[in-house]
Amino acid sequence: MSEAGLLIAAVTIFAYALIARRLSDWILTAPMVFLGLGWGMTEAGLFHVEGAEKALHLLAEATLVIVLFSDAAAVDLVALRKRFVWPERMLLIGLPATMALGTLAGWILLPGWPIWEVALLAAILAPTDAALGQAVVTNPAVPDRVRRALTVESGLNDGLALPAVLFFGCIAVGGVHDNIQSSWLIFAAEQIGLAALSGAAVGWLGGLAMRAASNLRLSTEAFEGVGVLALAGLSYLASTGLGGNGFLAAFVGGLAFGAVMKGRCKFVFEFMETEGQILVLATFLLIGAALLPEAAARIESVAILLILISLFAVRPAAIWLSLWRTDAAPLTKGFLGWFGPRGLATVLFALLVVGQLDALKHGDEILTISAIAVALSAVLHGVSAAPGARWYGGKIEISE
Repeated sequence: MSEAGLLIAAVTIFAYALIARRLSDWILTAPMVFLGLGWGMTEAGLFHVEGAEKALHLLAEATLVIVLFSDAAAVDLVALRKRFVWPERMLLIGLPATMALGTLAGWILLPGWPIWEVALLAAILAPTDAALGQAVVTNPAVPDRVRRALTVESGLNDGLALPAVLFFGCIAVGGVHDNIQSSWLIFAAEQIGLAALSGAAVGWLGGLAMRAASNLRLSTEAFEGVGVLALAGLSYLASTGLGGNGFLAAFVGGLAFGAVMKGRCKFVFEFMETEGQILVLATFLLIGAALLPEAAARIESVAILLILISLFAVRPAAIWLSLWRTDAAPLTKGFLGWFGPRGLATVLFALLVVGQLDALKHGDEILTISAIAVALSAVLHGVSAAPGARWYGGKIEISE
């Protein structure tokens, strides 16, 4: 990036920070701003695409590790099992249903694709990101239970979707059509199994050590936050050193760490609300600069149709199915189904599989569709978040 580009990026971040509260009630969200800024800077020649792509890969990996670990650590699994029926069903029923329905839609619209690559794309498009609909999860007009369901779901579904992404990716490159090579299945099992074991061990032991240090007053909250970053990186590195997937290990490590700390993870929330936001915004900027210009030039109409079906039909239908026979009102089911924006996880998973699985026949198309899906979702969900939250809050209050 040129000095002029750095100056523009810094000024934009500062200006957005000054009016962030006012913009949260409007239709302009931070992901929209920084995706558009990155794209515009590339078109203006202020970003060199090759350099942006290298920076994106490095920043994306670091951001994904931290987001997976911190989101998982922030979830109270005991409370989720006992009290949070909606997010539990959205994760255990809705997420697999989203992948299944997405695979069906892709199988119909992409007839030339191998079925496992279609399933891989569906898994990549399944995770949601509450950051793209921040005005919903922070709006007091929306009932607490609904906001909590969306927050918990988006915090966990990226980590839960990752094994499916790895599994379908390995099978997709492991053979031609139905001729699956067992070596790739073994590789997938190693990636997932070793990641789970190493991540759980690092997170559990790290949590015990941090809890003991806190009880003995040996540390401070500031350095506990630094310790969490180091623990997330340790989860990743320990798994990759053993032959497992580092990203999945970071997620499992966060779950184990959060279970040990038992709600004493205030510093995790504080980090993601401050320093973590810088990483997220920088990643959106680089996605706009490195991926969107080329993706917009290459995207085909059938791919756009698939993305729109994923946003408007697949996710809402899956969430409606998952909440069947619960106390969720029809209006609430529809609201939860719509506000499942695609965000960082979708692009980062696409970068992960395309970078590691060279044998994918449609790797470039998967990355293109993922980038455009995030851009369209940022606009559609960003524009509808604030007015949609106000409308839903008023309607549900009247009906109650």
